[in-house]
Amino acid sequence: MTRCRAVPSRSILRALVLPVVALICVLQASAASAQWPRTVTDIAGREVDIPSKPQRILLAEGFQILALSFVSPDPVSLLAGWGGDLRTFDPATYALVRDRFPDIENVPTTGMGSGETFSLERALALDPDLVVFSLWQARGNLAETAAPFEAAGIPVVFIDFYLDPLANTLPSLDLLGRILGEEQRAREYAAFYRERLDFVKKRLAAETVPRPKVLLHAFPEVWPCCWSAGGRGVGELIDLVGGRNIGAERFPSPNGGQLNLEVIIEEDPEVYIATGSSGTGPGVALGAGVTEDEARSDLARVIGAPGLSSLSAVVEGRVHGLWNFFNGSPINILAVEVMAKWVHPELFGTLDPGETLAEINDRFSAVPFRGAFWVDLVPGAMP
Repeated sequence: MTRCRAVPSRSILRALVLPVVALICVLQASAASAQWPRTVTDIAGREVDIPSKPQRILLAEGFQILALSFVSPDPVSLLAGWGGDLRTFDPATYALVRDRFPDIENVPTTGMGSGETFSLERALALDPDLVVFSLWQARGNLAETAAPFEAAGIPVVFIDFYLDPLANTLPSLDLLGRILGEEQRAREYAAFYRERLDFVKKRLAAETVPRPKVLLHAFPEVWPCCWSAGGRGVGELIDLVGGRNIGAERFPSPNGGQLNLEVIIEEDPEVYIATGSSGTGPGVALGAGVTEDEARSDLARVIGAPGLSSLSAVVEGRVHGLWNFFNGSPINILAVEVMAKWVHPELFGTLDPGETLAEINDRFSAVPFRGAFWVDLVPGAMP
């Protein structure tokens, strides 16, 4: 004889299950709240107390929304305000953020990122619970920059992807992860980043190769001829990939400086790299919303200028374009890979920056990067 087993009614099951679910939610909330307050050390070496998980962050530099997107699935929801520099200087990249997170349109701005335009009064009125500055914005005076917010009980941290990208990119991302309780996201990208950086370093260390002269020409046709990368900032990346930046000794700062055309002709660089963005007017359009054909057409026009057209780099077909704002964001690893191929094509023929970008979009960044972020004057010039 088959025994019949009574089946609990839905109401009984609900009565049994709901308290368990509620208990789990309470335990999870308690565990999360137990993580705060916490103390972090920012990129400037300052110990900063974070009393609770930030919900209203002020990003003093708008470009840092790209960094925040690596540690938060919805970075815009965390903003009380931000700098207007991304929207002004690279409107197509701003459009990438807006297309993914339309609420960015409603986030107030506090200036253009630089000290002269930053509105302290407006920033304080936004009532943030955390302020994030880029290290360059302090202009060497960290205490003065942070003081008004700290006096109001608002913690301030400094991050850096621009002044010293090799030393500070991953620590800055780790800092943001710890501040938001998103350490795992930061660790996963750090592992990905280090693997690719180590590949470049080890390949160069294993070979004895010449160091070709490189001119990284920032914003041609926008700025007077010819603004060169300096020894720091993106200049560090040129050195890393085995190039010799002709502006390094002349300009030790990350901002670089202006080289006379006569100096460039005398140096005769073997690799020419123009930088540009989507919103600089003339020059080379590069980045979000730009096609390779558009970027290549601009690059051909720029390099046809008197003096530049006779450089060895042009004669040998080693002319390239690079999105200017790689230096200043956690995707600078792409600039490393691309320039490694340009400077030493014989060593890095198997390296695929496009594949790296696809994986960044697929696995890490809440804001996908779509567009031509680098280009060769001659299609297929990269092996």
